[in-house]
Amino acid sequence: MAALNWRGLGWFVGLSVGLAWLCCAPLWLSEAGLADPLALPLMLAMMVTPALATLIVTRWISPPPGGIVKATGLGIGKGRRWGWYWLFAWTVPGLMMVVSPFVSALFGVYDLDLSLSGFRALLNAAGAGEALTNISLWPIVIAQLGVALVAGPLLNAAPVFGEEWGWRGYLLPQLLPLGQWPALIISGVIWGLWHAPIILLGYNYPTNPALGVVMMTAFCVLVGIILGWTRLATGSVWPAVIGHGSINAFGGAIALFTREGATVDTIWATALGITGWPLWVVIIVALVLTHRLPVADPPDRALQGVMTVKPTY
Repeated sequence: MAALNWRGLGWFVGLSVGLAWLCCAPLWLSEAGLADPLALPLMLAMMVTPALATLIVTRWISPPPGGIVKATGLGIGKGRRWGWYWLFAWTVPGLMMVVSPFVSALFGVYDLDLSLSGFRALLNAAGAGEALTNISLWPIVIAQLGVALVAGPLLNAAPVFGEEWGWRGYLLPQLLPLGQWPALIISGVIWGLWHAPIILLGYNYPTNPALGVVMMTAFCVLVGIILGWTRLATGSVWPAVIGHGSINAFGGAIALFTREGATVDTIWATALGITGWPLWVVIIVALVLTHRLPVADPPDRALQGVMTVKPTY
């Protein structure tokens, strides 16, 4: 079994985390925090930091012997069925985001309103409410969800590539000498903790930012296992990019079904919260039971220098 590349790993994690905090420093210094006009540009810049760390490490600090393109999964995929992993990533993560508010409502932690009063209130605030008075909003919701499904993963591909080229492109393969499960879990933990600069400011978990760091880390471990599976099975980072883009595309689904005036506690509700986690667990368990995880024969195992042992069942 190959040894860990501690030099490359150390520099990658240090650069990713350090640059993320550097990007968010103006928000910490600003009294406005996430309400600062620079918040969105700075968070977009933060998303690029893992890719920048990957480029620096693979180009100057610890160049991979097989070349950057192959080592970080920039090909479209290997094997006869790589396209199915793209389709899975395009649809399933987004579907989990849409379904999660309904699951949270079953647990009583999300105020679901199928009359779409919360969505109507948002349209009223945007000045479009008068034109939509006495009109059902469901055709608009269905159209929005359809657009998110078709175009969302592509529209989000550019910003999320900044993360995925780091987490699944570089970090996950580098951790494979520890075994697939440790590599998937550890890379997910690092991914989750990397979010700390904005989570502590109230992003995603505004009701309890400190606990939110723990919650985000758990969420990233679960989602990271699924995205990492597509990376290991195809040898390509692009299905993970598409899957991450799909999640982001459907992130606004929470606002579509919330009752007007209701407060959503994401510690408990939606795909980010405790009641949403079982959805991700179900997918992982299904992959395990169907013998797809751990991946028995990763296509780029030789390149990664990892000894792969096919599991026995």
